[in-house]
This record gives sequence, structure tokens and C-alpha cells, in this order.
Amino acid sequence: MSTPSLTALPVRRLTPRDLAACADLSEDRGWPREEHKWGLLLTAGTGYGIDDPAGGLVTACVVTEYGPRDCPELGAIGMVLVAERHSRQGVGRRLMRHVVEEMGSTPLTLHATVYGRPLYEELGFKVTGRAEMFRGKFTPGGPEPEVFTRPATAEDLPTILRLDEEVFGTDRTRMITRLPAFSDQLRVAEESGRIIGYAAAWPNMTDQVVGPLIARDAETAKALVSSLAAHTDRPLRTDIDVRHEELLAWLTERGLASVAFNSVMTYGIPELPGDWTRRFAPLTVAAG
Repeated sequence: MSTPSLTALPVRRLTPRDLAACADLSEDRGWPREEHKWGLLLTAGTGYGIDDPAGGLVTACVVTEYGPRDCPELGAIGMVLVAERHSRQGVGRRLMRHVVEEMGSTPLTLHATVYGRPLYEELGFKVTGRAEMFRGKFTPGGPEPEVFTRPATAEDLPTILRLDEEVFGTDRTRMITRLPAFSDQLRVAEESGRIIGYAAAWPNMTDQVVGPLIARDAETAKALVSSLAAHTDRPLRTDIDVRHEELLAWLTERGLASVAFNSVMTYGIPELPGDWTRRFAPLTVAAG
């Protein structure tokens, strides 16, 4: 019996039971396994993949939908991977076409590497922004931001959700309510008893990823990053919107270095909704 063409194999929905196969695919491409992150995405979002007749996955990605369940206002695509042995055979293009068709009229966004960007442009995605990844051991120094921060409590969650929706431009309840269990730290910044920002730090291999990072201004963002760094011995990693030049310069002064850039792309909308001036870093580039 002949083996079916890769482009003829069916695309199916993935579930949390596919976590190990997704992690294997990451490892196959030289990425960290990132099982913690895959677990969140497969639970809060919808995975799509093609099974390899020889075992494992040929390709996979995850779409996280935001807004009302019956009429999502934005879909974030991430973790788009094709097994090395099946690369450059059109299977990634097929998966992405399927996802775009499946999402219908829902606007889409993703963070693209320089290698993935041509495919996404071919599918109709447009570059609308840029994010810079910083990584390194945080070194305190200089004048500390004069903004009060503290650990978030369960009572803060409704306020965090309202602030997040205001800044992100759509409801992310299904993702943000998972932050207390997913992250090692969840902190808020306050002024006169009012929450003016929040940030999380979560484990990813040897790093602590800072995200989401939402703050009234750069000083508030600095205070949140400083407070997260003070409670971990791990290097920090975060993806910052390049328009936040003051924060980027400050991170460099504190010992973090630029390690990569991603293009922020959208489909069906000219730019991301919400208030970019207060949106400093995503939870992860795979989920917006």
C-alpha cells in the first residue's frame, strides 16, 4: 500500500493528550520542549495538527481565541512547527491555510520569525509591528522606580481582568484566569490603592519569562520587572514592543541583551486592538 501524500493527510484538532507529541515536535526542530507552555496553550487554546503515519506529528500549531466564545474577536496563532524530515514540502502552508479558513472572519495575529514571514505574507498577513526579545541575568542598580508593587491576590483578579481587556482590546478571561496556576509570580502595581499595572513571571526551561506586562507607563513597567527579578535567581526573558524605547534601554542597563526580533503580523485588521502604550510584553509570543 502506498503512503499518502503529506498534503493529503487530514488536519485534526489537538488536545492536551497530544502534549508529549507537540513537545517532541519542538525538540525535533531544535527548540526547547516547553511542555509547561504547550500545556497552557492546548488547554486555553485550540491545537491543530497532522499525524505522521510513522508516528508523532508532521506539523502543529495552536490558536488562542479571545472575546466571546460564540463570536471571537481575535485569534492568536503560535507554535507553528513542521518536523525537520517533512520540511519544505508544503505541509506548513497547508496547515496554515486550514487554520485561516477554519477561523473564517475572525481577525488573526501572530509573531513571525524571519524564516516564517514569507509564508504568512503569502497567506495575506501584514506586518504591523515588531517585538524584541531580551534575555539575561537582571542586575539591580541606579535609582529604583518609585512605584509600589505587591503580589496579586485572588481579590485582585476581577480588576486585573478589566485592566487587561481595556489594554489588550478584547476579553482574555480564559487565558488570564489561568495565570495564578501557570506562573511562579503574579504581581500588581498600585497607586493610591488603584491597580495601574500587572505582570507575571513563568518558568520556561532555565528562564523566567516576564509576560504579560501591562503598565500605565515605563516607570510602572520597570517597577514590575524589578519586583519580579527580585524574587527569582533565574535569568529573565521577555518580548518587548520596540516602540517602548525607554524600557528597552533600561533592560540593557540592567544586564539583559537583545537576542532576537519577531515581526508582529495581523490578518483581517490593520493593527492590533487596544492600547499599545500600556501593552509592553505579551504573555507569550505564541498567544499574544
